[in-house]
Amino acid sequence: MQKQDFKTHKSVPYLLIMPSMLILSLFLYWPTIQSLILSLYRNAPFGSIKIYVGMQNYFTLFSDPAYLASLIRSALFVFITIFGGLIVSLMLALLVNKKLYGIKVYRTIFFIPYAISPTVAGSLWVFLLNPVAGHVNYILELLFNVQVPWLTSGVFAFTAVIIASIWKNMGFNIIFFLAGLQSIPDSVYEAAEIDGASSFQILKDITIPLLSPTTFYLIIMNIIFTVFQTFGIIDIMTQGGPADATNMVIYKLYRDMFINFRPGLAAAQSVILLGLVLLVTFFHFKFGSKGIHYQ
Repeated sequence: MQKQDFKTHKSVPYLLIMPSMLILSLFLYWPTIQSLILSLYRNAPFGSIKIYVGMQNYFTLFSDPAYLASLIRSALFVFITIFGGLIVSLMLALLVNKKLYGIKVYRTIFFIPYAISPTVAGSLWVFLLNPVAGHVNYILELLFNVQVPWLTSGVFAFTAVIIASIWKNMGFNIIFFLAGLQSIPDSVYEAAEIDGASSFQILKDITIPLLSPTTFYLIIMNIIFTVFQTFGIIDIMTQGGPADATNMVIYKLYRDMFINFRPGLAAAQSVILLGLVLLVTFFHFKFGSKGIHYQ
C-alpha cells in the first residue's frame, strides 16, 4: 500500500489558537479598547451623560499633585517589593535546596502563601500586626520592649504593605528559583570547590549568573503582581491610608472609579498604568536580557 503524505491544512493552527484568542479578546483586548475610549470622556454631574473632553483627563491627572505623588510612591513600592522579594526568595530557595530530612514539608510550607488570595493574605497580616493582640508586636515588645504603630503611621503602614506583598509572592519565586538551582549540574560546584572558591564566590560567580534566565522571568512576573494584584492587600490592610501613605496608583484608580464616581479619570489612569507596565517590560527585555547566561 502506498504511503500517503498527510499534510496539515493551513487553517489548523488558526483553529487551535482561536479559543485562546476569543478569551483574550473578550476579557483583555476589548476592555482595554473600552478603557481607552472612556478615558476621552467625562460624566456630567448627577447624570449618566458622557461628554467628550479629548485628552483633558490626562492633562488633569498630570497636573494633579496627588496623582504624581501616587506614581512616585508606586514606583518606590514596586522597586522595593520586587528586589527585596527576589533576594529573600533566593536565600530561602538556597536553604530548601539542601538535601535534608523532611525538606519537602518545608518546601510546601513556603509555597502556601502564594496559594491564598491577596485578600486573605491582607487579613492575616492585619491580625499579625494588630497593636493589641498581634503576634509581631508581642514579639517585638518581648525582645526589644517596643510597640510599632504598623497600620496607623504612614512609614510603618507603607513598610507593612511591602512585607505582606513580599510574603504573598514569596512561594512563587521560591518554586522557580528552586527549579533553576536543581538544573545546575553538581559538577560545576565540584569544580569550583576544587579550585578553592569560597561559598560567597560560588554564589556570586556561578549560582546567580546561571539563575539569570529564571531571575529575568521572575522580574516580569513580579512587576505584574506588584502593580495589579496587591490591590486586595492594600484594601484590606490600609485602604490607601493613613494620609494616602499607601495610596498606590491601582488603589487611586479604584477610588476614582467606585468612590468618587469619575470613570473618565479612572479609565485614563488605567491606560497610563498599562502604558507604564508595557514600557518597563519593553526596556527590561531590551536591556535586561544582555546579561543572561543560558546553560
